[in-house]
Formats: sequence, C-alpha cells, structure tokens
Amino acid sequence: MRQVPLVILAAGRARRYGGLKQLAPIGVNGEGVIDLVASDAYAAGFNHIVLVINEDTGPAIKNHVEEYWPSSQDVSFAVQEHAYGTVHAVLAAKSLLDPSVPFGVANADDLYGLEAMTKLGTHLKTESTSCLVGYQLDRALVNDLPVSRGVCEITDGRLASIRERHHVQFTDKGYVANDGQRPRHLEPETPVSMNLWGFQPYVWKAFEQALLVKEASEENEIRLPDVIAQLLEDHRFDVLANASRCVGVTHAEDLPLVQADVRAQVARGERPARAFSLQ
Repeated sequence: MRQVPLVILAAGRARRYGGLKQLAPIGVNGEGVIDLVASDAYAAGFNHIVLVINEDTGPAIKNHVEEYWPSSQDVSFAVQEHAYGTVHAVLAAKSLLDPSVPFGVANADDLYGLEAMTKLGTHLKTESTSCLVGYQLDRALVNDLPVSRGVCEITDGRLASIRERHHVQFTDKGYVANDGQRPRHLEPETPVSMNLWGFQPYVWKAFEQALLVKEASEENEIRLPDVIAQLLEDHRFDVLANASRCVGVTHAEDLPLVQADVRAQVARGERPARAFSLQ
C-alpha cells in the first residue's frame, strides 16, 4: 500500500474571522484547528504534510507548528506569494512533493473528522481515481451565518458537477442560498464539498494550465472547484460519503460552537482528547 502526502491550505487571510483562524483554539487542551486537522491526517495514514502559508501570517503558523507538533512528524512549508486562489495555493506545494504520487488537499480551518480523513487516505492508497469527500449540507454548517459551499451533483457514486453557492445559511424557512442562483432553497441532505480532495498526478497539468489562463486574463482567483468542473468530462472523481460533521471557524461567532462540538466528539470517543496522541 503506497504512502501519500496531504497538502493543507493555510494561506487564507481570514478577513471574516478577524484573526488567525488556523490557530483558533478549538481543542480540549487549546489545540488550534490546524493541529487537529494534522492530527487526524497522521492518524489516517498520511505520511507527509505540506502546509501552504502566506508571507504575512505564515511565520506565526510555522513557529506554532515547530513548537507544538511532534518532531517525529514529517511536515514541510510552502509559501503562496500571491492570493491567486486555491489552485495557485496547491501549486505552491508542488516542488515539495513527488509529482508522480497521488496526494490529498484539505483546508486548515475546517475540521473534517477522523472518519473522513481515513476514507480519503485509504482511497488514495488503494484506488486510481481522484476523489472528493462529500458532506451533507446540514452537517457542514456551524451556525446560521452565511458561508459558501460547493453544491455537488452525484451520479453512480461519481461527481457529475460542482457549483459554488454563496450566502448559504439556515433560516426559519430552511436552508437557502441568497446568491441569485437557482434553486434558492436547498435540501438538508444536499451533497456539498468542503474542499477535502484526493488527486491523481494528472491534475498538475490542469492546474498549471489554469494558472496560465489566469495570468493572461488577470482574473482575481482560480479556485479548485472551477478547474475540477472542467476535468469531470474526461476524469472520474469518486465521491466518498461519510457520516462526519465538518465544522470550521469562518466567523468569530463560530468559535464557541466548534469548541463545544469538539468536546462532544471526544465524549463520544470519536477523537482523542489530545492532538497527536494516536500517532
């Protein structure tokens, strides 16, 4: 069974959160989001983590990792020099990876759950297709404040389409997306992407071509869902269903809710009380 790396995107500026949300203390012992994401990844069998950071907040994240993560863990740092979007962020990690090996991608501010990480790691080690770990919409929101979610259409277990929906929130009329698109009302079980991907090596060429298009057109950002949507015609992306909740700290108001959710996970035996204790 082959070993696989995980790229964790930690270069976001967190304007809505108002702080360094990657280090927001959500763990029982004050662990940051990024600590628990990495802890789950190592426990799931990922053997190398590449953290993509930016020049402004990156030093604080790097210092935190070097101080608190076990020295036995294999971790590298890549700098995303410009805020060109998530495709550009993944490309920043390429020089630290073997481009012939499958790899995973995750956000640094979303806690996906050990089950989800394990399913992703197992797929990358044993299968030859790219994949997305999918979530139900009602298990991918923390509170009723608006967020963006990639709404997915799934056919025979594979991703048929993905469309970014904005201003998604829970209201007294159910789940709605106030972005001018249709449908406005979304079902609770609507499958959504939380940016937990597994990629085969062919994506590097597509990502590099997308960046060239961006540089020619001067678009603000190139996002993973947009490029992946173009790949679906020729490449299979399996959707890995899981029962986990995905909780994150998009807004400052999310922090106490996520802290309570993590404590509940520990109480149910879904994760250890202390990060990295399963390694």
